[in-house]
Parts: sequence; C-alpha cells; structure tokens
Amino acid sequence: RPDTASRITADSRYRWNDANWQQHQQQLDWLHAPLSIYELHPGSWQRDDNGNFLDYRTLAHRLVSHARHLGFTHIQLLPITEHPLDASWGYQTTGYFAPTSRFGSPDDFRYFVDHCHQHGIGVLMDWVPAHFPKNDYGLANFDGTALYEYADDRLGEHKAWGTKVFNYNRTEVRQFLWNSALFWLVKYHIDVLRVDAVATMLYRDYDRTEWIPNEYGGRENLEAISFLRRLNELVYAEHPGAITAAEESTAFPAVSRPTYLGGLGFTFKWNMGWMHDTLDYIEKDPIYRKYHHQKLTFGLMYAFSENFILPISHDEVVHLKHAMIDKIPGDFWQKFATLRLYYGFMWTHPGKKLLFMGQDFGQWREWSEDRSLDWHLADLEPHRKLMHWMADLNRLYTREPALYERSEEHTSELQSHSFISYAVFCLKKKKNKP
Repeated sequence: RPDTASRITADSRYRWNDANWQQHQQQLDWLHAPLSIYELHPGSWQRDDNGNFLDYRTLAHRLVSHARHLGFTHIQLLPITEHPLDASWGYQTTGYFAPTSRFGSPDDFRYFVDHCHQHGIGVLMDWVPAHFPKNDYGLANFDGTALYEYADDRLGEHKAWGTKVFNYNRTEVRQFLWNSALFWLVKYHIDVLRVDAVATMLYRDYDRTEWIPNEYGGRENLEAISFLRRLNELVYAEHPGAITAAEESTAFPAVSRPTYLGGLGFTFKWNMGWMHDTLDYIEKDPIYRKYHHQKLTFGLMYAFSENFILPISHDEVVHLKHAMIDKIPGDFWQKFATLRLYYGFMWTHPGKKLLFMGQDFGQWREWSEDRSLDWHLADLEPHRKLMHWMADLNRLYTREPALYERSEEHTSELQSHSFISYAVFCLKKKKNKP
C-alpha cells in the first residue's frame, strides 16, 4: 500500500504461547458462556504522535490493556485481509491469505493474536466471501474470463458496491474460500469468523432490479446456501472450539441452527432488528418515547428464535448516522444518562454483546478511518465515568450466570411462554377497545 505488488514472506518462525487458551476454547460451550465483544478498526483505533499507524505489536499491548480494563472477553477486527483501499475498511479484499502489511509482518500479526490469548482475550475477524473488488490485480476476470465470478452480471455483480460476486456453484471457488477461512484458524489462531453481508449471498434478487431465479423459480441462491452450510461444518469439524457469526439482516430462518436440522450452521447471528428498533427509540425526544415502547419490548418476542449477538457496530456511527452519544436528544447530562441506561438495557438483554470502539467513552464525532479516536475525551469526567460504567456492566455480565446461561435458549418452553404472553397482551388490548 498504496502500490499493488504482492509481498512473499518466508515460512514463519514464530512460536506460539497460547496452548492453555486453545485447550480452554475447545472445552467451552459458547452458547452458555459470556461473550462481550469490542469491535475496532486497527488503522484508526489509535495512532502515533505523527498520525501514523501503530504496528501489530504496539497495538496488541495498548489494545489488550484497554479491553481488559473494560472487561471485554473478545475483540473483533474489521477485515485484516490485505486490501488496497483504506476507505473500504478492508471489506474490498484482494488478499484472502494475507494479513495486511499496513501494520507489520505475518509474524507480527501472530504476536498480536498470541498476546491477546495470553491475556484471556479472544480474537474475531471479519471474513468477506460475499463479494470482491474489480481491481485488475485482484480476482476479477482473473485469466481473461469470469473465473471466480458468475459470468452473467445479473448474478455476478453488486451494482450498489461496484464489486463482483463469487460463483458459489464452482467447486474450485468454493474450495478457495473454504481454504481461506480455515487458513486463518490454523495459521493465525483466530477464534471466531464473522461472515460479512450474508443476506446478499442468500438471495439472488438482493438489492438488484435485474436478477435470475434459481432452478426452481425461487429467489434463494441455493449454491450460496450450500456453500455456507459446508463452511460451518468444516469449521466445527476441523477446529473444535472455533465459532462463526453471521451478519444477516433478513428473516431467513434458522441461520444459527445446525445444518442437520436444516439450518445454515452459524453459531451466532447479528440481531439487526433489535439494533434498529432500539436506536430508533433513543433517537426520539423523550416526550414522544411513551408512544414507542414497543421498540424496546418487541425484541423479546423473537429473542430466542436464533443465537443472537446484539450489535452496535461501525455501521451505526458513520455516514451521517452520528456517534452514539450524539444520536440522543437533550442536554449534555441527559445524553450521557440516556446512553448509560441504554448500555445497561443492552447488557441485561438476552444475547451476546458487541460495541464499536469510541462508543465506550462517548466519542462525539462520527468514526472515520482517516484519523485516530478522540482519546483526549477519555480524560474528561463524563467520558471517564462512562468507561467505568462499561467496565461495571462487563463485570456484572461475566460474573452473573443469569445474564448469559440461558440467553441462547430456544426450547419449546421458552418460546411457548413468549407467544402465550403476546397472545394475552393482544387479547387484553382488544378487550379494552370500545
């Protein structure tokens, strides 16, 4: 970067020191364990005094110290796979088997992961099989033909993103992507793969005006569904203890159910509906919120239908959406009080937790990949107290089994109780009408 040549490195000489962590992970049942995730963009979490990127080793020490102080169990990296354009945040990947050289060598990245593990912090990474850029030094038109992508643009291109779509019907392409996923688990000891933009993979008509039905006339991308199911089977079979998470924004059924039950096989699914509803609630003036309490309560109607992660991610604090503290109406005191209350609601709601960097201390500006977070704010009393509140919430969450042991339960008893409660509510509401 900013050039486009590939850099070939010698075999690694790094010696891992995370055997205890690996053994512990293989024995852990993540569905019934606390999972609190700190999401970050490595290039803008913090920079040196000259505005340059931190290297992997420096980042490891500073980040682990911060994450441990706040009590997070895991960190999640926006795509670390090599990519040419900073503004893509890593989502327009060109190197599916290479950690970006922006921050150092492959062994430097191994040190980063190892240091996290030695201090009890798990590592997630964004992995992007949903699309790839058109750059002529990437995979597009690789040998002069549509080798990795569908030949027909009605299937093989995301018009909104200006990117190509993998041909999931081609054995070689499927194998390439599966190998990439397993590579990060084997060579870099990644604990969790978060699969980006799953919804765009599941439907042939997603965000398209022109599309081609599947062989049965439906809109589902059957080969992509098959690809994802096999991906999850391979991850669990080859790496006990590793887990996968899907960013999936539709009502596609059984995303986090086992493949032998007809599901996609992911361990977790991001709860985008909960996120949109609750953010819409806190963005309203308090005088109007009493008319919208269902935005807070509706999530419990389906909270046990999937194994959910509650995400306040990078997507919610960019593109004029405002930072979390700046979404909330009211004066200075009201903004901080409401944000603390919202985080308290989130940390005690069923589902695992995910918070994007900067929202832990109440950054006012939207996130930008071009600059460091506004760390000077963390020295000011309201922001410092917000961080103390985050630490208290994570301590409560990880120490109180009632907050996580059954958060992913989806037994018929719990579901029946939810539907019965809803039925009673509807009947009472109907009875009280004139």
